[in-house]
Amino acid sequence: MAYYRKLYSYDELPSRAKFVYIYLHDRCDKESKTWPAVKTIARELSISVRTVRRAIRDLESAGLVRKEYRKRPNGSFTSNCYYLL
Repeated sequence: MAYYRKLYSYDELPSRAKFVYIYLHDRCDKESKTWPAVKTIARELSISVRTVRRAIRDLESAGLVRKEYRKRPNGSFTSNCYYLL
C-alpha cells in the first residue's frame, strides 16, 4: 500500500488516471514496464477507450508514465509499452 502514497498525493490528477495507473502497476514486470492494449484496459476496468487514453495522457503529463510505441516485424503497430516512472 505504501507504493501508492505518492500517487494519492497528486491532488490534481483525476481519479481515472489513478485507476489506470494502479491497473498498469498490477501488470508490470520487474523493469516496471507493461504493454496491455488500450481496449483491454478499457474492457477490464469497465471504462471507455477514450477515458483510458485521457488517463494515460494525464499520467504522462504528471511524469508518472512514459509511453513508447511498438511495432511488429512487418511494420504494423501493436500495443504500446508503458514504463512506470
